[in-house]
Amino acid sequence: MPSTWSFITVTYNSARTLRHFWKGDRPGDVEWIVVDNASTDDSVETAESLGARVIRLDENAGFSAANNRGLVESEGRYIAFTNPDVAVDWESLPALQATIDQTGGLVAPQLLNSDGTLQPNGRGAPLLAHKVLNRLSSQPRRNGYQILTDGDERREVFWVIGAAVLGSADAVRSIDGWNERFFLYYEDKDICIRAWRSGLPVTLDGGARWTHGWARETSGFKVMPWVREFQSMARFYSLYPELLFGPGAAVRRKHPRASAASGRVSPARR
Repeated sequence: MPSTWSFITVTYNSARTLRHFWKGDRPGDVEWIVVDNASTDDSVETAESLGARVIRLDENAGFSAANNRGLVESEGRYIAFTNPDVAVDWESLPALQATIDQTGGLVAPQLLNSDGTLQPNGRGAPLLAHKVLNRLSSQPRRNGYQILTDGDERREVFWVIGAAVLGSADAVRSIDGWNERFFLYYEDKDICIRAWRSGLPVTLDGGARWTHGWARETSGFKVMPWVREFQSMARFYSLYPELLFGPGAAVRRKHPRASAASGRVSPARR
């Protein structure tokens, strides 16, 4: 009997992270697929010991390509792309399933920091200026870029960060999954933009709250992560040049649904 949910997690030298965030029992109707990007630690063995079905890749194919490989192998009616550093609240799955059914689009739980504070995983238009300001300071800004939920409300957002992206299998496949032109970074913005363009809303669901450790490679200085970040940035803004500049008619014209909805309380809320 096919699973209700397929969780897909991409690993790369993530053994310690998996042991910390993925301990505990999963519901019986959830399959967990780990796609390992040629780790040199014991990520594969750790994932298997935790009950995952592991797909071993011979080389590091990148985040998008690995997610798509997991999607091909998945059997669930609902898909949850979930990072190794996310602790899932399994009891929230029925509520998230209801949100997906009601909205028809991509959904993310409200993420929490390790100290229990809200993490702004909902975002407004990914203008270059917003991205730069967000990197210069972690302090929240009142520019509509960082979006949080109030209580259990649902908010429609321009995009959600890629640590937890959920949807029906049919919806995810209808937009061809993740864009493999992005090895790492900016692929979350792209998949949400393509969802909106296909008529699928992107919703942040405050009724579900998962913890995200947010182990970002570019928080310190390592050459390769920053190279990949700039490569993805250049590719993203070449695809969406209207987002290079400030908000205006070009952004609203190119992204009418996302622009009109961003930050709004979802009409599907009950």
